[in-house]
Amino acid sequence: MTTYFIALDTHCTTTDLAAVTATGKTVKKLRCPTKIPDLIDAVTSLSGKRRLTFEEGPLADWLMRKLRPHVDELIVCDPRRNALIAKESDKDDAIDALKLVQLFRGGFVKPVHHPETFERAVFKRHVGLYHGLVRDRVRSANHIIAQFRHQGIMLHESQFADQAKRPTLLQKLPTSKLLRFDFKHLWSVYDAAVECETAIRNELIRQARRIEPIRRFIDLPGVFWIRAATFYACIDTPWRFPGKSSLWKYMGIGIERRQSGQGRERLRIVPQCNHPLKAMILGAATTAIACGNNPFAAQYERWSSGGMSPPNARRNVARSMASTLWGMWKNSTAYDPALVGTNGRRA
Repeated sequence: MTTYFIALDTHCTTTDLAAVTATGKTVKKLRCPTKIPDLIDAVTSLSGKRRLTFEEGPLADWLMRKLRPHVDELIVCDPRRNALIAKESDKDDAIDALKLVQLFRGGFVKPVHHPETFERAVFKRHVGLYHGLVRDRVRSANHIIAQFRHQGIMLHESQFADQAKRPTLLQKLPTSKLLRFDFKHLWSVYDAAVECETAIRNELIRQARRIEPIRRFIDLPGVFWIRAATFYACIDTPWRFPGKSSLWKYMGIGIERRQSGQGRERLRIVPQCNHPLKAMILGAATTAIACGNNPFAAQYERWSSGGMSPPNARRNVARSMASTLWGMWKNSTAYDPALVGTNGRRA
């Protein structure tokens, strides 16, 4: 049976398809509307084993769920790994599809994980929406703070979050109707952001309470409903990582090695990572350390007293917490403080 490698370069209205055989011979190039029936017809017109890829983007999850039943293998790939497509020689959608399919045939594309079920995908989007609304609220608050500083008034978000405190703040401003008009509307934007964030947060917690692994995750010091739900949604399945090192790199707390020739080996924190996960695990580590009286705080004290810098000690605690959550999920076990730092084995 002939194996066909197929790549799609997808846009909102049109999609370019390129297909090659295992030997690299181009057998099909076409452009069709970005509609599922047309895409299915284009893909299934090749009779044989069909291996399909396209790049991660806004349409990727929708395309994956609709096209996966019609191919033998489907990989959503990381566009950052495919920089050759954007940088080399001529560029248009048809050329991009041909370059992508050759990268796919050579095994040079990096898969991007997508949840297996639609329900899990929706929950992940809900978690992402919450984090996006938090950023919107913080951005709106910072805008208000900056406007006050233009008038020489220094304050924090907590000083205007309560609407009852705002008239007092307005009295400190210079007399200007336009200035008060601006603040009135800035506060209306801030209040709308707070209202949306609160509603999404409450629903997120309500949904999280129904998920059994999340209910176990919150037993860890520093891990509450939002952090537990973020870990669950972004990781999706613990089996996608071959080891702790891969998990740490994905979460932005791992180390990568760089060396060339006889030069000195350099180690650095992985720059490309899942940023909500990184913020979640570092925030959980900070909270656990501050709370004290738990194995993670004890680890921090031990590493700090041994001469490790506070940021590195906190990062080590974050790695320990990530490994604990990962192990609990894989083994379907509850949090056991006695197992922290023991690779899941009792002494």
